[in-house]
Amino acid sequence: MTEDDLNARSARAQRTDTGLPEHEVRTALLDLLAEVGTVTATEAAARLGYSSGLCSFHLRQLARHGHIEEAPHRGGRARPWRLAQRVSASGASEEERFGDLARGLEDESWQRWLAQRDRAPAEWRHDEAFSAVAYLTPEEMSRVADAVRRALAPYQDREQRPLARPDGARPVALITRLFPLLPELTDETRQE
Repeated sequence: MTEDDLNARSARAQRTDTGLPEHEVRTALLDLLAEVGTVTATEAAARLGYSSGLCSFHLRQLARHGHIEEAPHRGGRARPWRLAQRVSASGASEEERFGDLARGLEDESWQRWLAQRDRAPAEWRHDEAFSAVAYLTPEEMSRVADAVRRALAPYQDREQRPLARPDGARPVALITRLFPLLPELTDETRQE
């Protein structure tokens, strides 16, 4: 796919609430920034498989529309970017709003997987999913989240160090959501 193909698709895409057309490269960049925190155009290109020029262009577009900002750095040519840190008029921080966007992207990625898994190589046509309900205190919930992070830690350097990836490794979405199950609202509890 060429940059012209991507731009043509972008022109047909819906507009977001900021007037910036939805675009697969920008979506991938936002997803990557949510995952790794900061990224340069060169790093994004290596991770996403696009050219660094194309990533640079879309990073600047995201910045122009307030989705991302330049991250602090020590000078030099490399320009690291991060998600914008703002508070909206509703009182929700940009991080909270991005959390909602990230969950939407996760759901979209899951639906895309379900629709396309029959096209994956045979050894990749399965997924691992589980869910559980556990009665936890807030502190225990935090400890469970920390345990999941520790379990994933040995694999995290592979994002920044492609040579550390074993043969046959592919990016795999790892999604964990821990949240309290609140009681159903009834007409009586709504009036309280």
